[in-house]
Amino acid sequence: MNIILFGAPGSGKGTQAKFIMNRYGVQRISVGDILREYSNIPTILGKKIKKTMDQGKLITDKIVISSIRKKINQKSCRNGFLFDGFPRTILQAKSMKKENIFIDYAIELDVCEDLIYERILGRRVHISSNRIYHIKYSPPKIRGKDDITGEKLVVRKDDTENIIRTRLMEYKKFTKPLSKFYQMEEKNGNSKYFRINANLSIDQVRFLIKGILD
Repeated sequence: MNIILFGAPGSGKGTQAKFIMNRYGVQRISVGDILREYSNIPTILGKKIKKTMDQGKLITDKIVISSIRKKINQKSCRNGFLFDGFPRTILQAKSMKKENIFIDYAIELDVCEDLIYERILGRRVHISSNRIYHIKYSPPKIRGKDDITGEKLVVRKDDTENIIRTRLMEYKKFTKPLSKFYQMEEKNGNSKYFRINANLSIDQVRFLIKGILD
């Protein structure tokens, strides 16, 4: 099964993506990881990506989708894939469709803004392992300390109110419209679209996802 999981920052995409990957054996596809991988390979595509990245320019959608196509043709994606952070816009979604990269399930995690701020501002991270805690929902055993190493937990640099506000504005402008796009795709029989109430607990959201994908 080929899946897109999208939602605003703090909607729980990362947590639920791990669950989907483990339960259904699908391959996570991160565009950033793919581009970094191919930039180190001396092919025509790899050289194009490396040159663009070295110049600090944005990778075009055409190159991104070419990279995705190569990735999904690999054995690791034989059970399907789960997109991480892509598509971000309707134009990218249409470009994928044009290139015959089809989506079976588009799942939107819908969450209220107050909860987004609470979730993100309460996050604490152990830098070296990337273990994530939350001061309210999953606090460490000792306040401010990683459970395993005892090292200090930190707040990510982009977990601030101003940056969250900017990210939300960008999400509403560019990515949120994907909900209407995939609703139309479902109406046309091309894929299935589901909106999940991500204000619920992790386990409750997980239960709803199982109801869709099982």
